Formats: sequence, structure tokens, C-alpha cells
Amino acid sequence: MNDKQVKEITSRDEDFGQWYTDVCKKADLVDYSSVKGSMIIRPYGYAIWENIQKILDQKFKETNHENVQMPMFIPESLFNIEKDHVKGFAPEVAWVTHGGNEELDERMCVRPTSEVLFCDHYKKIIKSYRDLPILYNQWCTIVRWEKETRPFLRSREILWQEGHTMHETSEEAKEETLRMLHIYEDFQKNYLALPVIIGKKTEKEKFAGAVETYTLEAMMYNGVALQNGTSHYFGDGFAKAFGIQYLGKDNQLKSPYQTSWGVTTRMIGAIIMTHGDDHGLVLPPKIAPIQVIIIPIGNDEEVLNTTNMIAHQLKDANISNKIDNRDKTPGFRFAEAEVKGYPIRIEFGKRDLDQGLVTIVRRDTLTKTTVKIKDVTNTIISLLDNIQKDMYNRALTRRDSMIYTANNYDELKEIVTTKPGFVKVNWCGNVACEDKIKDDLGIKSRCLIEDEAVDGPCVCCGQEAKVKIYFGKQY
Repeated sequence: MNDKQVKEITSRDEDFGQWYTDVCKKADLVDYSSVKGSMIIRPYGYAIWENIQKILDQKFKETNHENVQMPMFIPESLFNIEKDHVKGFAPEVAWVTHGGNEELDERMCVRPTSEVLFCDHYKKIIKSYRDLPILYNQWCTIVRWEKETRPFLRSREILWQEGHTMHETSEEAKEETLRMLHIYEDFQKNYLALPVIIGKKTEKEKFAGAVETYTLEAMMYNGVALQNGTSHYFGDGFAKAFGIQYLGKDNQLKSPYQTSWGVTTRMIGAIIMTHGDDHGLVLPPKIAPIQVIIIPIGNDEEVLNTTNMIAHQLKDANISNKIDNRDKTPGFRFAEAEVKGYPIRIEFGKRDLDQGLVTIVRRDTLTKTTVKIKDVTNTIISLLDNIQKDMYNRALTRRDSMIYTANNYDELKEIVTTKPGFVKVNWCGNVACEDKIKDDLGIKSRCLIEDEAVDGPCVCCGQEAKVKIYFGKQY
């Protein structure tokens, strides 16, 4: 990699879509596959997912969730039990009709999600209130036959996790729904450096079969929304459809209450599109597979010894690092380090060491600092913390600068046609107005703003408003 190759990354402001694709490829996160609509996640991209998985899995287990594994195939008769659920997923379902050369007696869908599989299992294992709550999670892949795909954001085969829980009461299930929503929020804020807006989806946009769907809405650098996770309260609708009952403390048969919640590799896309720049990827330190890249200049013995010493000291401080002493020019290695988004780069040669110094480069700002060798580890520890916080604050400031308020339809139209971002409006709650805004302006409802009082009529019809709501363009 050299300066020419770096320049081959399209400018973010010139063509955001092409820039995103360039970064995904040149940072060696993904490759295209012969399987149309599916991506190959390369080792560096998968290492980011492994860190996400490791952190979230620990958070799930700290809240008493257990991992399970469900089949990937769902018989059609089982899939059809919950009608609203079927209707919502039907356009994206992939069907298996043959096993070897034999036509199946009943076709099976490749799971687009696993609610029905969990319910089929719950029917067998839930008998008494003593069996509740059941707190399960699954790490797996799902298949949705998307017409348009993009690395990490939309793929026909998706890596994700899906939590599925059952509870005695609706209150417990609602608490679980919000608890997991806030775990996602905390993770995305404090690990991915992503400011997200959380709120309830409209009736039209909620998950198929859910009573309530809560969403995490992230805003990308270009002002476009990315739904970055969801948490659903199902009530007892699935339980009744599947005949799941338990004997309560009062010796009466009851239906349990259900939740599900999930996030995907889409979060990696959000990291790229929120923090990346024209040099390539920029990774928050807490999620970066390699936090520090050490680039020695020259093969002098003192240079090599210092390189190894710094690497060991960082490792002892639990800072992940890598030495790049390949037979490439320093410029090549510097450029590649920037494309791959390593949070910190350490560079030095014999001349620097003669002065007892090394140079530390922040990836997020590309600023350079000269540091004494003895101070490297403590400086890095402090700097990683600062980078994590600064990345979040910059993203938050940019997001907030692209949230607008429209008081009437003309204002809404002018904002949408001239400015990227989210628009906050008063809404009557009528789906006709929601559809009109979508059809006329190409924006969709993101989530309700239930903690703010309405302060005017519906932005669309002019009738009495019931709630405030965000609208925006989406991926």
C-alpha cells in the first residue's frame, strides 16, 4: 500500500456510498463472494465481531442469560402458526424444497429469526411457574433474501445474536425488554463510541408479531439513520398461538409473556460510517482487535530490542499490539496503519532512540506526540482512554448538529430537501400521515419521543398531535 492506493479511497464527502465500500475492502474487512448477496468477513473484520461478541456475551451472562443453539430450518407448518409473524417475513424467506435428490414432504424455511423455534421448544419445557423465567440467547446466522445488499449493513446471510425470554407476568417481560435495550445502549455508547437514540417504533414499523418494538437509532456521518438493534415485547400472543401454558402459583393455567432482542454485524458498518475518514477506518480503542501498531524504522539492533521491549510492556498492561517490521517502506506501513484504523501508531528509528524518544500518532486526529521511551506505556494507557471519549463526543456533537425541528409540512419539506439528518415533529399518530411523509419526502419514522410533550399540531394533517417523533432517511 502506498500514497496512490490510499488516494484510491473515494472522498467521503464526494461519494459516501463508494467511500464506504472502499474502506470495507481496503481495510481488509470483507471480500465479495460467489454467493450472490453474501459477504466473506475477512479475519480483521471477524476479529472486530469477536470482540463485540465477547463483550456482549459477558454482559448477557452477568444478567443470567444462557446460550443455546436452535436448528436453522423451520418446517412450513411451524412457521405458519403465528400469522402476523409470517406476513412480516414472507417476502424475505428462503425455502428449502429438496434434501439431496428427494423432494421434501414439507418445505422448510432457513430461519429469518427464531421465535417459532423457541416457542416450539418452550411448549415442551414450560410446565410450572417454577420453570420461569427462561432467559436464553443464541449466537447464529439468519437468512433474509434481501434484494439490495451492502457489506455489514444488509446481507442475505447475517451474523447476529438473538435473545429469547419467557416470564410469568407482563411486567417482568416489559422490564426485560427495556433492560436489554439499555444494555445495548450502554455497549454502543461506551465501547463503540456511538451515540444512539432509543425509543419505541410506531405500530407500522414494529417487529412482525410484537406488541411493542424498541429501537436504537444511530446517525451516520452523512446524516442517514441506521437501526442498530431492537428489543421486542411480545405479550402472550406467541405463547397462545403455540399453546404454551404453565401452572401458576394459584393452580390456574396461564400463558407466559415473551421478549426477543438482537443486534448484528450491522454495528461494524455503523462504526465505519460514524468514525471513518478519507484515510480509511477509525476504530474505537475498546473494540479494536489491535490497539497499538508498532512500526520500527530500520533493523538496527537497538531499534529491534526497543521494539520488542515496548511490545512486551504494552502486553503486560493488557494493551493489544502488533509489530510491523515488514520489508516495506515506512510510508507504506504508515498508510496501511491509517487505512486499518489502529487507534495508536508508535514509530521510531535509530535517530529517535539516540534522543531517548519515540513518536506516538493518534489515528482519530492524526496528531503526533514525541514521548520519552520510559513514558510510553503510561502515555498509551491515558491516550487510549482519551481517544475513546473524544470519538464519542465528536460523534455526539455531529449528530446533535443534524437534528432539526419542523413545525409544519413546509418546514419539514424544506429541511428534508436541503439538510441531512433527523427531523423532530409533532404527530397525530395516524398511519396515513406517517405514510404520506414517507411517500412524499422519502423519510421514515425512526422512533417515538415519549419523554417530550407535544407543542403544536400534527406536522402533516394539522390535527391534534399525540406524540413527538423522529423522521429520517435510513439504510
